[in-house]
Amino acid sequence: MVLVPPTVAIGILIGERLGPAPARLFLVAAIVMVVVSIGGRSPSSRRGALVLAGLAVLACGLERRALDGLAHSSLTAPVAERADVEMQGTLVGDPDGSRWATRVLLRVDTLRLIDRDSGAPRSDVVQVGRTVLVQGTDRAAGRLVVLASGDRVTLLGWVRPLDGFDLRWRWRHAVARLDARDLVAAWSSDSALDVVANATRGAVLRGADVLPPTERALVAGFLVGDTRDLPDDVLAQFRAAGLSHLLAVSGANLAFVLAIVGPLLRRMRRTPRLVATVAVLVIFGAMTRWEPSVLRAGAMVGVAVLAAHLGRPARGVRVLALAVSGLLLVDPFLLHSVGFGLSVGATLGITLLAGPLARRLRGPAWLRESLGTTLAAQVGVLPVLVPVFGSLPLVSVPANLLAVPLAGPLTIWGLIAGAVSGLLAGPAPRIAHALQVPTLVLADGVLGIAAAAAQVPLSVDAATIGVVVGIAAIGAVVIRLTGIRLIGSRLVRASRPDRRMLAERGADRPSERIPPG
Repeated sequence: MVLVPPTVAIGILIGERLGPAPARLFLVAAIVMVVVSIGGRSPSSRRGALVLAGLAVLACGLERRALDGLAHSSLTAPVAERADVEMQGTLVGDPDGSRWATRVLLRVDTLRLIDRDSGAPRSDVVQVGRTVLVQGTDRAAGRLVVLASGDRVTLLGWVRPLDGFDLRWRWRHAVARLDARDLVAAWSSDSALDVVANATRGAVLRGADVLPPTERALVAGFLVGDTRDLPDDVLAQFRAAGLSHLLAVSGANLAFVLAIVGPLLRRMRRTPRLVATVAVLVIFGAMTRWEPSVLRAGAMVGVAVLAAHLGRPARGVRVLALAVSGLLLVDPFLLHSVGFGLSVGATLGITLLAGPLARRLRGPAWLRESLGTTLAAQVGVLPVLVPVFGSLPLVSVPANLLAVPLAGPLTIWGLIAGAVSGLLAGPAPRIAHALQVPTLVLADGVLGIAAAAAQVPLSVDAATIGVVVGIAAIGAVVIRLTGIRLIGSRLVRASRPDRRMLAERGADRPSERIPPG
């Protein structure tokens, strides 16, 4: 199972190298290989290898199919023409920007070509079913910025290919860019999930309206990952301090939510509890706009809950492997998501290294566990963090040790106090303000830690990290091959005890003699 995620990732990279194409042959070949491996009588190792090969072929085909969807659609001709269009669709995520320039992804349902001079329609309505990046300007920006994910809109503008920095949006399935000049119509989503998620999100964030602007924006980032209103200098401080992960919703947030609803879930029977847990996962995912880290955490919780429901509980690494493999097969483009990679790396590091590191450290249990978890997470994100950002701030470890203990209370109290304060803001404003006092204190504490840590300009570049990792790997191989281990402050050779010597020492004590063989 541990080999499945890297196998799927290799298949995706091969598919990307081969380029866009229909995937029917790949899908058929993968199904045949998996069926043959299950029904065959060959040794388990060969059957396992055949299953892995089938998964690689399947991932390759799915990646090529996803790329083909970007390259060929009913938008291909209008984009090449850079035509003026009228688009109707659903917002994917919350608009980000200001009243002068706003960006958001749009899932396009229908398209109609518009004459550039007269503004009259020059084609029939065409079904699309693709995603575009909307860049709102003029009147469209001011009207878009007040909308929310799930809202339906009709936009006027012109389409063109993605280029430059916008190319990164293709990994979010965007096939083109729409420069929107006007928002013709907008109406709320009729989806029950969007209605519930937006109402819950609004109720939680409404209670933070009594806080100062910066603290309110920070709480929104902690609770639902919404950092749109956080000042740029504060975002820079969190990046310099290695605390950016606190502003991204992750498994910790989901764990806090499940802890809040846990007493209610434990009162249910097995099947209703499973259904209710999945409902909580889906609603929370919609509230946080299905961030990649939330997808990873939700998939892991879903796999763990289903395994426990079936009476086959799984270990952490196995759950992570199943969740990551399933998500990559559903959406191969997640492999290019930095947030997804950081989330997976941190989770893998904590799962494998947090316990061993905590046992080898010295000090109180709470300090050893916190430091072990922080170091394990930092090691886990190195393969993603260093290639993307080029360096690792050394202050991140102490900064996380100070800030992470505040993140849990801030998130849990922020969720509870936010919902209650939102209800009491009208009838009892003083109580609503009093409930947010702990939130304000915790938020100021995190902001202070980030600001102080950002003043420490110590970081390690990629080359230095590579050298250190290489030396550590060589040392580990040497110790493994030579049998040398560290005891106290001395290096000794770890050899097997001489059986004859032990037998002679225990000759006068028959009960302690070593049995032959």
